[in-house]
Amino acid sequence: VQLQASGGGLVQAGGSLTLSCEASGRTSNSYGMGWFRQAPGKEREFVASIRWSGGSTYYSDSVKGRFVISRDKAKNTMLLRMNGLTPEDTAVYYCAAGFSMITSTMRSDSAYGYWGQGTLVTVSS
Repeated sequence: VQLQASGGGLVQAGGSLTLSCEASGRTSNSYGMGWFRQAPGKEREFVASIRWSGGSTYYSDSVKGRFVISRDKAKNTMLLRMNGLTPEDTAVYYCAAGFSMITSTMRSDSAYGYWGQGTLVTVSS
């Protein structure tokens, strides 16, 4: 599985941005995809994830209600719509994919075996 992330950029606080992650390769009923981010000087953290088969979604508390994750199965693409952005959302965002994903692992970066290159999101105040 290869992942290609795109859509990062510079946006003002309160603005919106949509990230995209295109996957190539096989999927399965236990396949899941997610977004993680890493701000300067901080550890990588979970943002959101989605089950490929049923579409169940998972969010971190910091983005719940502002970000929406979705997937387009026909295009093998995962999207992250980010609304109400704040400077605290500034980070490099990484998309990830994994097989044999279960509910308890959908938020864990160690469960994802495939990672895309990061895309930088900068939110100015």
